[in-house]
Amino acid sequence: MNLLLREIRHRPLLWLLVFVPAVLVGESVASDAHTLLFVLSVLAIVPLAALLSHATESVAAKTGDAAGGLLNATLGNLTELVIALTALRAGQYTLVKASIAGAIVTNSLFMLGVSFLLGGLKYHVQEYNRMGARLQASLLFLATVSMLIPSLVAQADASSAAFTQQLSATLAVLLIVAYALGLLFSLKTHPELFASAAHGEEGEAPWPLGLALGTLAAVTVLVALVSEVFVESVQEAAEAFGMTPAFVGFVVVALVGGAAEMASAFSGARKNRLDLSVGIALGSAAQIALFVAPFLVLLSYVLGPAPMDLQFWPGALVMMLFATMTASMVIVSGRSAWFVGVLVLMVYLVFAATLYLLPPAAQ
Repeated sequence: MNLLLREIRHRPLLWLLVFVPAVLVGESVASDAHTLLFVLSVLAIVPLAALLSHATESVAAKTGDAAGGLLNATLGNLTELVIALTALRAGQYTLVKASIAGAIVTNSLFMLGVSFLLGGLKYHVQEYNRMGARLQASLLFLATVSMLIPSLVAQADASSAAFTQQLSATLAVLLIVAYALGLLFSLKTHPELFASAAHGEEGEAPWPLGLALGTLAAVTVLVALVSEVFVESVQEAAEAFGMTPAFVGFVVVALVGGAAEMASAFSGARKNRLDLSVGIALGSAAQIALFVAPFLVLLSYVLGPAPMDLQFWPGALVMMLFATMTASMVIVSGRSAWFVGVLVLMVYLVFAATLYLLPPAAQ
């Protein structure tokens, strides 16, 4: 605990932690002040993301970058899962699907692209284990194809809603099984194939494992609580700032919800630990597509007012498909430079600009 307090005292960024209780108190006292709550929640998530980043790096120093990246992706995706569960209970399935699609596109393009860019600006060329990256990209492509099928079948054959729900439930089970087998392959039966390509810089001294795990758990809970306030206020605040609902769902919510993971990925890239960065970016996207999305489909039979399916609207499907294809192409070589990050970011910016300028009738 003394190490944690010393870290907070010596890092001015962590002084923003005062906004964490502020946003929670503000939500209970002035729940209608949406713009204020939006700003407070963003300011609160930033220091929490910094704490989560250092704690994850401490765990990765003990477990290796592959397991560290998986742990960070899992804890980071708890935020998206909490947000989606809240919308699921309310029957807001459009919001659930928007958060899923937005998180997949943001993690596989924005997080990966910025990691390549930041690392490339400091190092001429960076290397990472392409075997692990290709596995994550392959799992992500599998999930994207599985999400395409219900939508394509429904549009081509005018299938009934009952058939689409039954097909979605079947695909959800298959995706969860594929994700579990992928974990077994990478962490148990063939872990030597996913060793880091380089150790990178040592950076700051890692925390003891107990402190790091405790910090991870506590910060993840706080991020989830603050993210709920953020989601409740973001729609009203978006109107005040002139943002479209489509832009908010795909871009703003995804960026804020993944802030903790992004902080760890960007920090890893700057320390020449690109295996950790790629593992977080692609691992998080794959986990959302292979576990979070199908888990929500199955959970909707219990918590939701009606079963949810995996049928997405055409624009979301196109963006997820091209995001997956872009990530799959750039990680083939196992090497990266700053311009590779620029190219990946340009694809993301094309999507973001389209959503920002999308007319209200088309949303």
